[in-house]
Amino acid sequence: MGNNDGNILKVRDDHDYIVLVGNKDSNNFTIETNQTLNWCADKLCSKNDLRSRIEPWLTSLFQSEHLSLLIGSGLTTAIQYAACGSADNGMNNGFDFSYFSEEIEKAARDSANKAGRKIVNIEDRVRVANEVIKGLTILHENDDLLEITPKLKSLQNDLERMIKEFSNNISTIEASIANANYKEREEAFNKLVLFLMSFASRAGTRDRLNIFTTNYDRLIEAGADVAGLRLIDRFVGALSPVFRSSRMDIDMHYNPPGIRGEPRYLEGVARFTKLH
Repeated sequence: MGNNDGNILKVRDDHDYIVLVGNKDSNNFTIETNQTLNWCADKLCSKNDLRSRIEPWLTSLFQSEHLSLLIGSGLTTAIQYAACGSADNGMNNGFDFSYFSEEIEKAARDSANKAGRKIVNIEDRVRVANEVIKGLTILHENDDLLEITPKLKSLQNDLERMIKEFSNNISTIEASIANANYKEREEAFNKLVLFLMSFASRAGTRDRLNIFTTNYDRLIEAGADVAGLRLIDRFVGALSPVFRSSRMDIDMHYNPPGIRGEPRYLEGVARFTKLH
């Protein structure tokens, strides 16, 4: 997990997270922590040190009985950067409302701070704008239609415009990755496939990997198609998919030849949920 000052790491028996700051002149990382670490010397580590620390832990973690993976916009940003050399998910772009713009921005900033984030994103602004619109809608019922009505309609139009701009930016991100140079695009998708299959490659006796994402784009779906990974997302139908919220699990199993007992999970399948 990254922040503005480095990368945050916490594995195995670490009592607290450590911050890794990369060195541009070498492949080494400077470690910022108050802990005593016995797997590196002098608060410096290399990629090999990190690999020997992380890989055994991940290997055992991946084969636990139940495994869930939460993916955020960092994955899209990384793949877009690998394919295009730059990235912009549009989440933190500012927006000026016709009315109450300063008030909405301040409330959105307060909301972001309460959530532990220093940067306001579009979801903060949408949430606050919706609250303002709800308040104006209540006042509108007893208004003389001279002051509140124009403000209400303008804010509703602003909100639609903001969401449309954000949706267009998502399409731009997807198009930039799809239209990137062949070599860079192939390397980026190889990284995406390796990332997904590292989690999804589970024994047939283990429960399915559950992938949860806050992303609006279709990068994970594209990566799953390239990897041959089947995603079960509770949508039923090919031409006009319909979401089914039933608790009944639809899955893919097989009976191992010569073995009696419960059927095993067919490999290369994961459950997929978009949280938004």
